[in-house]
Amino acid sequence: MAEKKVSSLPAKLINGGVAGLVGVTCVFPIDLAKTRLQNQQGVQVYKGLLDCLSKTVRSEGYFGCYRGAAVNLTLVTPEKAIKLAANDVFRQKLSRDGHLPLWGEVLAGCGAGTCQVVVTTPMEMLKIQLQDAGRLAAQRPIPTPAQAAAPGPAPTLVAPPPMRPSPPPRPSAMGITAELLKTKGLAGLYRGAGATLMRDVPFSMIYFPLFANLNALGREKVGDVQARAPFWQSFMAGCGAGSVAAVAVTPLDVIKTRLQTLQKGAGEDTYKGIVDCTQRIMMREGPSAFLKGATCRALVIAPLFGIAQGVYFLGVGETLLGLLG
Repeated sequence: MAEKKVSSLPAKLINGGVAGLVGVTCVFPIDLAKTRLQNQQGVQVYKGLLDCLSKTVRSEGYFGCYRGAAVNLTLVTPEKAIKLAANDVFRQKLSRDGHLPLWGEVLAGCGAGTCQVVVTTPMEMLKIQLQDAGRLAAQRPIPTPAQAAAPGPAPTLVAPPPMRPSPPPRPSAMGITAELLKTKGLAGLYRGAGATLMRDVPFSMIYFPLFANLNALGREKVGDVQARAPFWQSFMAGCGAGSVAAVAVTPLDVIKTRLQTLQKGAGEDTYKGIVDCTQRIMMREGPSAFLKGATCRALVIAPLFGIAQGVYFLGVGETLLGLLG
């Protein structure tokens, strides 16, 4: 079957948005675990992915695994739509006679990664604060019964019940946004923009060319038109390319996460910039710290982009526009 005609830009935006919503809903708890594991410096609250998720469910309930999801679900639509649509537009512009060389594929991915940072940076900034709040709360010491029952004004025969400190108010996306705009202006929402760009551009430069080549495996050409890949191939190509690209840029993701985290736990470092963050992590935690959350990233990105490419190639946007038209 020949490749279907080129989709319109609105259809690409709808496809990217729908794919982002479906994908994020499926994998958000793993992304939360990734953020918490990457932010651990001294006190190791969590031993790994499963330990993090089980402790989160015990202490915060099932929906605790979806802290920050509202921000992601709100902004992932424009973020994924921009990323996928921009890559398609760049690929079309750089193609000559229906052929796109490897350098063109890499350049198109670079352009897509650059465009998405406008939405990705504030989205990640807010999401990280909400995701990490549970880890910081778990680090706060709880007084023992002996401490809680320590000296009162008059001894009684009945021991007073243990006193637990009242939990701090949970941060909200609106509250964090208002505080950042009030204290730092719009630049506060774009803290870590350089690190985000440093992560997303290489990711897209790896992901999109790799996906295009995996998606083209075994497909015949009729003239200059290549046969369309079946759904399962698009899905698997998205998963494979996504996992490779995710693991490759994990060190950059660790740096970005650390820089964008506003609240630190006891004894945890604060950083002045990308270079300072890199040096401090290397000196205090060693090279292995740059791969914290690599498994989580692969488990998040693989299905996220597999679903994204599957929905994109199913043409959900074209169908919706057809119904509305």
